[in-house]
Amino acid sequence: MEENKNIDTTQEKKKVLLSGIQPSGDLHLGNYLGAIKNWKVREDEYDCYYFMADLHTITVRQEPAALRKRTINQLAQYIACGLDPEKNTLFIQSHVPQHSQLGWVLQCYTMFGELSRMTQFKDKSAKHKDNINAGLFAYPSLMAADILLYQPDFVPVGEDQKQHVEITRDIATRFNNIYGDVFKIPEPLIAKTGARIYGLSTPEDKMSKSVPDGCVFLMDEPDVIARKFKRAVTDSDRENCVRYDKENKPGVANLMNIYSTFTGKSFAEIEKEFEGQGYGVFKPAVGEVVIDALRPIQDETKRILADKTYLESVYREGASKASYVANKTLRKVYKKIGFVQP
Repeated sequence: MEENKNIDTTQEKKKVLLSGIQPSGDLHLGNYLGAIKNWKVREDEYDCYYFMADLHTITVRQEPAALRKRTINQLAQYIACGLDPEKNTLFIQSHVPQHSQLGWVLQCYTMFGELSRMTQFKDKSAKHKDNINAGLFAYPSLMAADILLYQPDFVPVGEDQKQHVEITRDIATRFNNIYGDVFKIPEPLIAKTGARIYGLSTPEDKMSKSVPDGCVFLMDEPDVIARKFKRAVTDSDRENCVRYDKENKPGVANLMNIYSTFTGKSFAEIEKEFEGQGYGVFKPAVGEVVIDALRPIQDETKRILADKTYLESVYREGASKASYVANKTLRKVYKKIGFVQP
């Protein structure tokens, strides 16, 4: 691939940040509060790369038309959530072939035992026993390629996703020990607030599209959002008191975390605001805050989706920028391991 000489390199001195989300389902409140909302505030400080991780989705069988639609919808929602394509490189993973190319190389530097210990492999294998494929087993090598291609300083992740960055660091260190300083060793970047949003019906588990009753999707209608919050799990002992206690009141703590993230109020302020009012008042109030916050995102998503020419220009330009950077890393890797350069 020829290097694009017109690419602006004025941001090269900024620290680099990269992350991606699989378009295996619609984006939800956990994605927004745990990741995308925090991405937005970093766009002026970092050189940011955000992608739709469609290559990773096919470790589980997908309906092709639905996958294409979700990928485009996710890009529109990224932009609607505030990610400016002029300040962030937004692209579709499969549009940058260097991901797959480096992914294969890194498979050859990833140990079998490392892959067998990955939590996601164990979880998905249990859920999809009829399709325990090699891609599912080797996905950490592709994920490492996703990251290392762009030589990022930081990878924004939730506390539960640190394992992904840790194995990437291990693979990169192993490669560097053999061939020299080829890869920058990235650090996980974990947000202090909103870093993990739990399911409304299963507050012990991370919010997930696989449990739709407890998952608030960004494009849910207001009445659907209100209903989900009214049914949200609070206390098993029915204390009916708005008090932050993550260990004994995980459902209430989760609702308070969501309310705090949107309003900026501390847990102490929330406790005082709803003192003596109980969950019957608190849960609908959280729902209304979420509805109000998501309404402009929903409106903007619909507007962007109606402009297919604009969306195509965004993902094509994003792929061009990403490929330029990724190709520099891949050529260096190929040279180090002894491949004849084309």
